[in-house]
Amino acid sequence: MSRPRPVIGYLRTAPRELPQDRPSLDQQRAGIVDAVEGNGWVLVSVEQDQRSGRSLRRPGLQRALDACREGSAEAIVVARLDRLTYSPADLAQLMAGAARDGLHIVALKEGLDTAEADSAQSLRIFTEAASWIPSALERAARPLSGRPRGRPSSTPVEVAERIRSMRREGTTLQAICDVLNDEGVPTPRGGQRWRPTSLRSILRTDGSSPGVGQA
Repeated sequence: MSRPRPVIGYLRTAPRELPQDRPSLDQQRAGIVDAVEGNGWVLVSVEQDQRSGRSLRRPGLQRALDACREGSAEAIVVARLDRLTYSPADLAQLMAGAARDGLHIVALKEGLDTAEADSAQSLRIFTEAASWIPSALERAARPLSGRPRGRPSSTPVEVAERIRSMRREGTTLQAICDVLNDEGVPTPRGGQRWRPTSLRSILRTDGSSPGVGQA
């Protein structure tokens, strides 16, 4: 009989996240416990942070990673991927580091388990992405002709795409602003407070401009 899989649960909320936009700590914990019991795993511990997902430098997350690296557990289990990070670049680097260190990531909502064959390709993609995301962003910010054309965009490519993605998923303009403000993301003009009007020009570029009465 194979040894039960030891795992560590990881929970995260941010102080200014709206309740409707993320599961509570209790909801995340309950989902992880159910998955552990349903799969016959062993829950070694549960770490948590009440911090923004803007950075990976969170004490609870680092404790979970360190425990896996030291051999206390084989995987970190989260309710969904955005509990690890909001940043695609950080997620790619986190996945690449997990592959290098021999630990696994399980995201329940997305059905991702990097130890499983079906998820192995996803892990390879994330690992590859960790090596090319910085250069891709650099190329995207550079005019194809080599000469500036018009007023350059002051919104980073990854921020603009994230805004469009949240809007396509049905997130209200105010909820998007709250997430960006909580993470301290600068506005296109360098301000500290995002407002719905700050998002409209970004959303218009891909036809996602909100209609009358939408927020």
